[in-house]
Amino acid sequence: MNCPGCYRESKGTGYCKRCLKELFNGKRVNHVLPFNSPYNEESDLYLDLTKKISISGVQIKYPMKLYDRDLIPTATGGQYILKPIPSGPLRNLDQAPANEHLTMQIARQLFKIAVPPNALIYFSDQSPAYLVKRFDVKPDGSKYQQEDFAQIAQITEETHGKNYKYDLSYEELGELIKKHISMYPIEIEKFFRLVLFNYIFSNGDAHAKNFSMIRTDIGDYVLTPAYDLLCTRLHSPSESDMALALFKDGFSDAYNAHGFYTQHDFLLFGNTLGIKKERVTKIIDEFRKNEAGTIALIKRSLLRDDLKELYKQLYLDKVSRLNLKWG
Repeated sequence: MNCPGCYRESKGTGYCKRCLKELFNGKRVNHVLPFNSPYNEESDLYLDLTKKISISGVQIKYPMKLYDRDLIPTATGGQYILKPIPSGPLRNLDQAPANEHLTMQIARQLFKIAVPPNALIYFSDQSPAYLVKRFDVKPDGSKYQQEDFAQIAQITEETHGKNYKYDLSYEELGELIKKHISMYPIEIEKFFRLVLFNYIFSNGDAHAKNFSMIRTDIGDYVLTPAYDLLCTRLHSPSESDMALALFKDGFSDAYNAHGFYTQHDFLLFGNTLGIKKERVTKIIDEFRKNEAGTIALIKRSLLRDDLKELYKQLYLDKVSRLNLKWG
């Protein structure tokens, strides 16, 4: 079978050696949890944790800790985040764990985007969940200082209303990177790559709180690994192409002509961020020329077959847009 961590062929069932090392420091942890999902668990296992850990929208997250070779829910000292199938009015929510896992694996394996170790895992009732290792927890259990870009921009629901995390543009996030990160020439390319990735893979919820910076052991700041990457169109077909506008001052002539972002917009965006044109072109070309590898990963994923096809078509549509030139 394919490893539920990286999709590579693995002897027997469960995670391959590489995924066991990255996720659990080499401990042989089962890919099936010893308890049911929140919807089928009759004990009080999740109740207190649900009160403590929740996010806006339809998703609930549970903190997990590794005791010997067992992952268990915990109120303190969480080393992992577990995201079971969400509940709510959106479509195909039973496929949300597989969607997020696939998108994170594509980012890591094909497009040089740093992501934390992650995998699919299953409850005893065979319900799937998405598991991700926390990147803000040090080996001694203390936490790195981390701030998302809504916090950095000092915008909140109280100051900017319910949609505050959608109020900034990606250009403005780039300006914050230049202001707060000393090594911004390196980090700004990582940011550009991630914004382009979210466009190509239809992540319409990459808002200001889904970009963060973290303080390193030597005291400087860098961007965190990417998180919450998924193709939101599988669950919300009318989702916008991007959570935020590329530019703070409106749209380009190319956008106004086509009605969507094209290669021209990302060349212009890279220039606005201060990235050399040859570097921007190189990154764009990586997204334009990696169709075979992307489609292969989609096929090996654990998405339902009809959604594999939809995911692929959404991806190919965005690549075709990226191939359009202007002027």
